[in-house]
Amino acid sequence: MIHNNESAENYLETILILSKRLPVVRAVDISEELGFKKSSVSVAMKNLREREYIVVNKSGFITLTDAGLQIAEMILERHELITSWLVSLGVDAKIAAEDACKMEHVISRESFAAIKKHVAGTL
Repeated sequence: MIHNNESAENYLETILILSKRLPVVRAVDISEELGFKKSSVSVAMKNLREREYIVVNKSGFITLTDAGLQIAEMILERHELITSWLVSLGVDAKIAAEDACKMEHVISRESFAAIKKHVAGTL
């Protein structure tokens, strides 16, 4: 997990999601997906590149490094599991997804593991 950087984690998660949908991921794709200005996405991509979470080739195609992929997969797993758990508890799907997006960044590994174990036995 990237300490104190929910924004970076969201960008990595978005890159992972887009990479499953699109043949290549570009900054403009991230901008459109998140509804952010291209300039904001460019600053974030520079930060992620400097931290070695992504690689950007000469064509502007963005790829997650192993470290970036590990974080993105962890955040996506948390998002999907917490969302489905909340929905199973009767929370509206849209609200569940919004809440999961907040919770996925702050929950401890221990608490998430306990929820995951509980959900595996109930869903």
